[in-house]
Amino acid sequence: MAAARRASVGGSGGPVTISFAGFNRAWAEWIGDRLERHGHRVAYQRWDPPVESTLEDALRDLMLAEGRILIVLSDWYFQLGPRGHDEWNAALREVVAPNTDRFAAVSVTTSALPMATAALGAADLWGVGAHEAERRLLARLGTPAREVGPTDSRTGPRYPQEQPRVWGGVPRRNIRFTGREHFLARIYDHLQDAERGAAVCTLLGMSGVGKTQLAAEYVYRFGSNYDVVWWVPAGERGTLRQKLAELAPALGLATGPEYGERLRSARDALRRGEPYSRWLLVLDGADQPENVADLLPSGSGHVLITSQNREWSEHNTVMLEIPVYEREESVAFVRRRAPRLDRVEADRLAEALEDLPLLLDQTAGWLNDAAMSVDEYIELLGTGAESAVMRVAADFPMTFQTAWSILLNRLRETVPESVDLLRLCAFFAPGTIPVDLLREIPAKDLPEQLVGLVNNPVRWNAALGKLIQYSVVRLESHDPGDDAGAPGGETLYMHRMVHQAVRDGMPQEDRVEYSRVVRRALAAADPGRPTDTRLWPRYSELAPHLRTADVLESTHPGVQNLVLNCLRYLYFCGEYKAGLELAERARDAWRELLGPVHQRFWDISYHYANLLRATGDYAATEAVDRAAVDHLREERGQQDLDLLRAASGLAADLRGLARFDEALTLSRTILDSYTDLIGEDDSRTLNAQNNLAVSLRLLGRFGDALRLDRKTLEARRELLRPRHTWSLFSEIAYGTDLRLLGRYDEAVSLLEQSVRVHRDVMGADNPQAMRCEHALAMARYRAGDRAAAGALLASCLERCERVLGENDPFTLIAASSYAVFSREHGSLDQARELGEAVTGHYRRLLGDRHPYTVGSTANHGLVLRAAGERDQSHDVLERALDGMTRAVGPDHPWTLGCGLNVAGARNLAGEPEAAAGLSRDLVTRTTATLGALHPLTLSSQVALAADLRALRKRQEADKVEEEALGGLAGTLGPQHVHTVSARSRTRPFWDFEPQTT
Repeated sequence: MAAARRASVGGSGGPVTISFAGFNRAWAEWIGDRLERHGHRVAYQRWDPPVESTLEDALRDLMLAEGRILIVLSDWYFQLGPRGHDEWNAALREVVAPNTDRFAAVSVTTSALPMATAALGAADLWGVGAHEAERRLLARLGTPAREVGPTDSRTGPRYPQEQPRVWGGVPRRNIRFTGREHFLARIYDHLQDAERGAAVCTLLGMSGVGKTQLAAEYVYRFGSNYDVVWWVPAGERGTLRQKLAELAPALGLATGPEYGERLRSARDALRRGEPYSRWLLVLDGADQPENVADLLPSGSGHVLITSQNREWSEHNTVMLEIPVYEREESVAFVRRRAPRLDRVEADRLAEALEDLPLLLDQTAGWLNDAAMSVDEYIELLGTGAESAVMRVAADFPMTFQTAWSILLNRLRETVPESVDLLRLCAFFAPGTIPVDLLREIPAKDLPEQLVGLVNNPVRWNAALGKLIQYSVVRLESHDPGDDAGAPGGETLYMHRMVHQAVRDGMPQEDRVEYSRVVRRALAAADPGRPTDTRLWPRYSELAPHLRTADVLESTHPGVQNLVLNCLRYLYFCGEYKAGLELAERARDAWRELLGPVHQRFWDISYHYANLLRATGDYAATEAVDRAAVDHLREERGQQDLDLLRAASGLAADLRGLARFDEALTLSRTILDSYTDLIGEDDSRTLNAQNNLAVSLRLLGRFGDALRLDRKTLEARRELLRPRHTWSLFSEIAYGTDLRLLGRYDEAVSLLEQSVRVHRDVMGADNPQAMRCEHALAMARYRAGDRAAAGALLASCLERCERVLGENDPFTLIAASSYAVFSREHGSLDQARELGEAVTGHYRRLLGDRHPYTVGSTANHGLVLRAAGERDQSHDVLERALDGMTRAVGPDHPWTLGCGLNVAGARNLAGEPEAAAGLSRDLVTRTTATLGALHPLTLSSQVALAADLRALRKRQEADKVEEEALGGLAGTLGPQHVHTVSARSRTRPFWDFEPQTT
């Protein structure tokens, strides 16, 4: 730190100024902390004298400080600036030797230092424990040792040689890192000073500017302050989730093998600060904040992000914009990278390459080994040849194009195999490259030039070593043991800038050949079971590379299966946006490549419709599915598995469009056909059985749905496994049926266990896991546990909005439920705001006549009544009853519920006869539809008793009321909120709840 920081404490140890290289700041902080505890006043002075200043003058400037000057000796202290050991020896003899009473030193390195440092009498702190290091430090300054206790890791810096207990994914330290001290200090100050949960810092800048290197340097420089340091490539959401999940076993958390369980456990552990509260998470290359921001953990730790996207400013993070090097930084870096260049040559090179760190690194690296002079190289850069080589993104310096061409020619001349390896890497996505997959490809599938490379370890290592030498790729280095997460032990990192340049500079025939090899490698790595959550980490590794490998241009069956399986994975893990983008591109590509009647086109159309339906666009999916059904029926006949699959999608579309009777008829036909073709025990038959139960539930036939869902659940548990995605889905369906039938306690018991398993298997933010939580919250609400239900509903809505978006069909369901809860137990204003937003969304998505729009309007009518706007409420409720009757018929439970609300509105409006007539009709209809003991039937009886009492028919009213109270006490219990409310003669009402389709 350039400016001194002083701390006044008690004691008489005298002032000490600590002089240190920025690289050793952690040591300076620890030393200063220990000296302050022993009574010294401490100031800090980061050593970085201007190049134009002599060493003698810089050392004399240090003597202007008050008290002793303690120098932290390391090789970094003497590497700052282009000064050799001879200059240092002369300066130390002239300034330090005559003033040994003012100077003292500690050594934190084993490297050879200038001989004249002997005048400093340095105490050696390297390789000893904290207690011994403190003893040596105090002895060197002549400070009497006294017992002050160990450093509290929560309030003071940790001993620098006490490395983090958990360390993963961090790239190797760049020993040529130069400058950036101001940014390192700003990162440190912000993260240390931020409030709990707000310690998030984003390094923003264009490609090649050194954001990753800066983040890595921060990790190494201050890593000893943390118990956990975890580095995650964050360019893709799936990769981020996978790497966070891998943190769980590294933390020693007791988790099962399921991906979701590990992800949830890791995030919870970071949030709670258990077992470690001092953690640092680095998200490298997080250029799509909308895809990863919701995964940021909160808690007592720190998060450091590198990105090119300014939208991170909207996600509660401090933004630090990282520019290209200052010229002095460029010169110092070039001279470290290429010692043969003098200062003038380094300056000219830096100017020519526009001070871009990545380009300086690559160019200086090979110039140091080449016979070419800097002048000759700069002359090549100015020839204009770059325009014929390649075209790179607009934010890259124009000189990059020619500089890269020169470097590529150098690689061809020295190790030509390195160019082949480089081209292979370019058909993976930029960033982390799983090149280990290539080593598993049979030789017969490789072109001749690659057989000798992939299957010959000597040539492979030579090519790889040359790419690393010139900083073309980076070998991602982990501690021993961490490499188990990277098969084969080789994980390379290729910068986006280099990646694009390599691809753009390849001849077309080579592009075809290399992309084919990488496609085959990816296909061979496909686990083949995208519904198995234990395999999701593998799919999250493969999915980001599909676009770059041009998989959609391939007719290879294995490659096409990989595309379909990745789409299935993206659907089940809730990555609808990424899945829909891939499905749209694949559908267009395969229509052109294979034709609109090819089997693969129907396969991709099925997955496309599933993803599109998940976003709520039922009209669009109906058009896709109906076209498939019509064609397949005409071409293949009724008894065809592809036709049944497409028809299943069509039935789901019809349910979304509220054409429930059509959906039921079609669902029955599909189930019968599957049973005839493949039998009852096939998973596809069970899926059809599940879908038939959905149709029944939406028609209000809850008992029939329950029986079918129970049968499906038992069969799925036996055929698949209890923790399989579809088995867990059946638990949600069965629990929902129990609740809709008024069997609340049974529903709560089942769903509490299911929620725990969902979180373990899929993670708390998975859409299916959130559906399970919502089902549990509603069951608790109906069972009378309002506090627990409200907390769970609020949490579910917050995560739905964050993960799925406000317009997602399930988000609307969660918002509708929380609006109902808020009306009765929270804020009426919040209920009104949420309810109006839900109604507006449904009106735009589904139209005015859809039962979800009508039902949401009915809920709004109850809000108006609670707000005292009775006339307006009455009008809204009457219109909702009329609309629901038209939408689903007079005997549907939704219509009967709307009728219950209207009867109450008529009673309040002074229309007791109209109210009683409607209530009497409701009792008859609910009994016939739902049974005599269903909560809605009993509520209708309570309402009828109130209306009869308003007509002074007390005897009949008492009889009806007594029968209703007996039914409520018998089914729900005498102390249930509904029973107590009815006993106190509080008028019942009904809330509309949208269902999943």
